[in-house]
Amino acid sequence: MSRPENSGGQGYETTHRPDSPERGTAAPSAVRTAMPVLKPVLIAALLMALVVMFLTTLAVGSVSIPVEDVVRVLLGHDAARPSWTRIILDFRLPQAITAILAGAGLGVAGLLMQTFFRNPLADPFVLGVSSGASLGVALVVLAVGGVTTSFLAGLGLMGDLALAVAASAGAAVVLMIVLFAARRIASGMSLLVLGLLFGYLTSAAVSLLLYFSIPERIQAYITWTFGSFTGVTWGQLVILGPMIAGGLFAAFLLGKPLNALLLGESYAFSMGINLMRARFAILTTTAVLAGTITAFCGPIGFIGIAVPHLCRSLFNTADHHQLTPLTMLVGALVALIAAFAASVPGSNIVLPLNAVTSLIGAPVVIWVLLRRQNIKESFSS
Repeated sequence: MSRPENSGGQGYETTHRPDSPERGTAAPSAVRTAMPVLKPVLIAALLMALVVMFLTTLAVGSVSIPVEDVVRVLLGHDAARPSWTRIILDFRLPQAITAILAGAGLGVAGLLMQTFFRNPLADPFVLGVSSGASLGVALVVLAVGGVTTSFLAGLGLMGDLALAVAASAGAAVVLMIVLFAARRIASGMSLLVLGLLFGYLTSAAVSLLLYFSIPERIQAYITWTFGSFTGVTWGQLVILGPMIAGGLFAAFLLGKPLNALLLGESYAFSMGINLMRARFAILTTTAVLAGTITAFCGPIGFIGIAVPHLCRSLFNTADHHQLTPLTMLVGALVALIAAFAASVPGSNIVLPLNAVTSLIGAPVVIWVLLRRQNIKESFSS
């Protein structure tokens, strides 16, 4: 049997109907080796590390709180000092939960885009999705009345909803434009360049909007672009949590079409995958995850592109039924570590989260890539 043609992510509609595989014919080698036995010890270690980092984030900061008191507060009791209870419940716990949700969401969004385009460089930033979300947020900042130095904290529940919807809509519009233009582009690399160009266009629009804005809102927007998990309150988590949870659940259900798309659209079509439905589902899921996280936490880089590679290297698998939950776990852990480092324990300084994620994570990923040497094997059939 002839091997199905590989689209390589260079378009989103096959030009012909490929022959269906014969019954009893073995799938390509990437499918046969896609589901190795997971490493239970490594998974247990990552779960333990996540719990440890969660408790550490709650205990360490400008004010150090004993771990015993942290556990007491989490169990519904009061800490030794009333101020410690307030610090944990009102500030550190929302930050830790936000980091877990955002890390998992960004990691999965990056995984979806890397598989969709079958390119290890793809993530929401490369495709201009986060830039579109930033444009939506910038429009909301200019449309909302009132002067504030922290516009996310100053908006009410309806403001939170408008912010999340605007960011998701901006992300979805940019990604739809990229996908529409992809039908006329023969090169996957050209498609990624096109995504970058859309990012520049949206950035230019944001610059013009901020040029005509008042200084207080400009400062608020610039601070937001640094990225942070600290500005999300319990009221905002009511919006952030369900949207990310819904996006993660949808991504988990996309395991079968993602595995098929990893081998090319022709092969996916021959396996009975509805390509249009799969594209729309991946598009919607990525837009919701990237847009919502960008709205509440700012355009956080690195996690979306690095975490999927870390998971593939650690577990040596390309099966998305396994990769998706693993990416959630590793993404949450990486985000917690970055949040802890950005808070600069023992001081009142909070570093830009984007700088911390790159400084901490980039050397680790470089080391993993040098060990693996040929990362494109995860995207070949």
